[in-house]
Amino acid sequence: QVHLVESGGGLVQPGGSLRLSCSASGRIFSVNDMGWYRQAPGKQRELVARITSGGSTNSADSVKGRFTISRDNAKNTVYLQMNSLKPEDSAIYYCNADIRRVGGIWINYWGPGTQVTVSL
Repeated sequence: QVHLVESGGGLVQPGGSLRLSCSASGRIFSVNDMGWYRQAPGKQRELVARITSGGSTNSADSVKGRFTISRDNAKNTVYLQMNSLKPEDSAIYYCNADIRRVGGIWINYWGPGTQVTVSL
């Protein structure tokens, strides 16, 4: 079994910062792309940012200059540093990763999600 577990969500005031973490665990052979998506109430899930195993990144225009994605390949962990948070950033944030298990094939996994609320 492979699991993704997110942490770091919470309540923050507008203009504040949060750092999300997501670690992959289990019988992992290799991890390829990792990323963060978010879903606000009544809206579709959308890409926030993704990062390749080599460190190349892409992110949504709405978060450029405010959010930074990074990863630690040795720990199979991806991070999302969120600065200058706005109320419209409020959503459930989901970790996503392409993982190959030992003796297995590549599978796309999702974490259970962590709530981020930006409000006074």
